[in-house]
This record gives sequence, structure tokens and C-alpha cells, in this order.
Amino acid sequence: MKFFIDTANLEEIQKAHALGVLDGVTTNPSLIAKEGIAHREAFRAHIKKICEVVQAPVSAEAVSTSAEDLVAEARELAAIDDHVVVKIPMTEEGLKAVKVCADEGIKTNVTLVFSPLQALLAAKAGATYVSPFVGRLDDIAASGMQIVSQIEDIFSNYLFDTEVIVASIRHPMHVLEAARMGADIATIPYAVIAQLVRHPLTDVGLEKFLKDWEKVEKK
Repeated sequence: MKFFIDTANLEEIQKAHALGVLDGVTTNPSLIAKEGIAHREAFRAHIKKICEVVQAPVSAEAVSTSAEDLVAEARELAAIDDHVVVKIPMTEEGLKAVKVCADEGIKTNVTLVFSPLQALLAAKAGATYVSPFVGRLDDIAASGMQIVSQIEDIFSNYLFDTEVIVASIRHPMHVLEAARMGADIATIPYAVIAQLVRHPLTDVGLEKFLKDWEKVEKK
């Protein structure tokens, strides 16, 4: 399974990249705004910096609502760097835009997916990735991971090339379940990546080894 980091923070991206496990980055308007980035030129420059750091897929979101405008924005975003993947919302207009982008060779990530049928439509339109939001489904007492399982079944039935990005991950169990289901990608906040690294028994074991080594060195 590939690990993407869900952030627009360069420091977090660099830290995750240094671990040697990072396969890509996803961003969205909320994450961009959180970094205090203002105006489109600054946004484009920031996405370019991220691409230069990771040299891997970087999702940048289009914010238009009509198919025509989404396609125009997708072309603009794709021109920033060869690694850019254009995030397009799961709407009727979004699907139209995904089809045009697919025909033009622009990679797309269909975002705000909350049902397996939405994912199926996105795959049929030619999406490179689909992003089911598991945490937000959990928030309304639905099973986010069950949706992922259903998407995986459908894609396996029809051999779609579209990859599944498990998004809106809130905790390590989401990552574990995604891996067990065979999801292609999990996009994970840095705080959760840090949680995956740690285990209390690892900390206890390391502390004991170091104390015992001190005894060895004193002899």
C-alpha cells in the first residue's frame, strides 16, 4: 500500500519524506488556507515546491463548479509540474470534467466520494484516483471503511485501473483496515503517521537496551 501525506505543510512533508515511506501528497483548499497562502500565484508556487520535494503525485484541488471551468483550471494546475494530480469534486459537472481530462492525459483525483456508486461513476469517467472520505462517514454514524471495501469489490470485479485513496483518515485503525482490505493508497495526516511509528513496548525495550549497554561500556 502506498502512503500519501494529507497536508500542505512543507515541514511535515519533508519529515514524512525523510522517513522513506512517502509515496505522494494530497492537499485541499482548507489545508492550503491553513498555511496562510494567499492568491493563486502563491498557491501555484507552493504546489511546485511540494512537487520538488517529493517527486511523486501531488494532488491540487480545482475549485470551479462548471465542467468548462474545471477543465480550464485542471489544465492550469497540470502545467505546474508533471507530478500534479488535479482533484475534482464528485458532481455531475465534475464527472464531465474528469472525462475531458482523461482524454487529454491529465491525471485526476475525484474527491468527496461517499458511496461506492460515486466511485464507480468516477472510475468509468476515467479518474486516476478516487478518494472515499472514511472519517467524515464515521462522523455521521456510517461505516467509512465498509464503503472502501465495497469500492474495492467493484473495482476488482471490473478490473478498473483507477486507484483507491482512503482519505479523511483519523487514526491508525483506519490505516490498518485499509491495508487489510487491499486499498491502493492511504492519505494520512502527519500526526497519524507519527502514531504508526510508535509503540510503548518499543520505547520500553529501547530504554532497557540502552541502560544495559551503559553497564557494558562501564566494565
